[in-house]
Amino acid sequence: MASFEGFEYEVIIVGSGAGGGMAAHVLTEAGIKVLLLEAGRDYDPVTETPMFQQGHEAPLRGVSTSDKNFGYYDATVDGGWQVPGEPYSEAEDSRFMWWRARMLGGRTNHWGRLVPRFTPADFKPFSFDGVAMDWPVGYDEISPWYDRCEEMIGVCGDNPGLDDTPSSSDGVLLPPPKPRVMELLLKSACESLGIAAVPMRRAILTQPKDDRQACLWATPCGRGCSIGAAFQTTTSLLPWAMSSGNLKIVTDAMVREVHLNDEGQASGVTFVNRTNGEDMRIDGDHIILAASACETARLLLNSKSELFPNGLANSSGEVGRNLTDSLGAGVSGYIPALRDRPKYNEDGHTGNHLYIPWWDREGQKKGTLNFSRGYHFEVGARFGSPGMGIAGSADGYGKDAKDEIRSNYGTNIGLSLRGEMLVSDDCYCEIDEDTTDQWGIPVLKFHWKWSDQEINQVAHGLEWGRKIIEAMGGIVNNPDRTAEEAIEEGGQIIHEVGTTRMGDDPATSVCNQWGQTWDVDNLYVMDGGVFTTNPHKNCTLTILTLAMRNASRLAEQLSA
Repeated sequence: MASFEGFEYEVIIVGSGAGGGMAAHVLTEAGIKVLLLEAGRDYDPVTETPMFQQGHEAPLRGVSTSDKNFGYYDATVDGGWQVPGEPYSEAEDSRFMWWRARMLGGRTNHWGRLVPRFTPADFKPFSFDGVAMDWPVGYDEISPWYDRCEEMIGVCGDNPGLDDTPSSSDGVLLPPPKPRVMELLLKSACESLGIAAVPMRRAILTQPKDDRQACLWATPCGRGCSIGAAFQTTTSLLPWAMSSGNLKIVTDAMVREVHLNDEGQASGVTFVNRTNGEDMRIDGDHIILAASACETARLLLNSKSELFPNGLANSSGEVGRNLTDSLGAGVSGYIPALRDRPKYNEDGHTGNHLYIPWWDREGQKKGTLNFSRGYHFEVGARFGSPGMGIAGSADGYGKDAKDEIRSNYGTNIGLSLRGEMLVSDDCYCEIDEDTTDQWGIPVLKFHWKWSDQEINQVAHGLEWGRKIIEAMGGIVNNPDRTAEEAIEEGGQIIHEVGTTRMGDDPATSVCNQWGQTWDVDNLYVMDGGVFTTNPHKNCTLTILTLAMRNASRLAEQLSA
């Protein structure tokens, strides 16, 4: 065993978000000593979460700024698209936005808690349509682990039995919240078009579970959740692991390099203590990288040696390649029929209670669509706490203007498209040899370009979004907007994965099906970097599930 500050451990984990948090819980529960390194600062969700503060208590009524991209009260306390002293660069004609949380628990403090499962076709896309690469695991193998993960973290939803919504086992899911008025109208409109709107699975407790409380139906989840109802590692996996006595957490520890011994095994890491700028080298028998897809790729690419001159575990040349994000685009509209409806609390669990899963896989099989993958629509439609833009396009002033604003309150709907992009040679990250961060660590340079596949998919989504809003009796905002205008920037959806992908062939992948790197067998990746493809479903549930499965195997090996 290695030792740090008097704590003996077998495993080093880099990162405390979904993958790192789950790996820490699984390993420590099995009696294995773990040292967890987190680049960001410590964070206590119980004392630091602004659950009940109001807009008028914040600067600019809490709106988004360059310092707080998702608003003043967002849970990301020390990160964002830009982190002071930690730049990244973009290649010519590329635009990519890289979100870094830089706090204990990572992005799990901030995320939307949407947790759909991948389907059998998502795991085996090449077998389905001859496009992209199959994962080295299939749905039947992962499904029992999905059940275990969903039951552990707490997921509300149901089993609608659709092609795009695989079912959980009986008793796993918590009851979903009831649809709101706008969502009931949406559901009726979708049925008239031959598609479905069903409860969105979310990692939110609608009933109490272990020491976590049920949702209060009152506060935005993006602020974090001090009562543990909205899943984040800082109110569940990490405290559970700490209570075992087998975990030590070191925050403000920016790992710069993974080291090898003479036998080519990972032997430890060097991290920068962000509080004083000093380097600290520590040993470790087994190392798990779960720093997020791009941060893990950066760490491997910067860990050069005589054995791995192009970066650690990179004999395939695939580290940093195969970078994908979810497609993002939006369609919005105004529903006149909902003017002057009675005002009541529609907070719910603040996100959409219903969503629209992908419905036309058969069309892709038959070749009637000009793109190869699917998307879903997330829904924004409810009474919410009025913000700075509540007046909208109201004209005039005084009582007439106020009456118009009140009449229109709750009449707007937004449909957010989230789609699957194809892996592309045009999208990857590499080390920028000319730029370092404030710690002297070379930064990432991003290359990005949307293909016709993604543009065609967004065009299809815009057309269907307009159909849905019009079927609700609504008026579409910006009905002539093109797909090129609507598509969001790469990275903007914060679902980037694939940079250390798993596979069956060491020549075309970085890791095997267990997240174990082909080149260094005591080095593992347990974040979204291992994804072979990036289905349109949000990625966090599958990151958690794979980390649970892979860490369980490692625990068995270390305990044997």
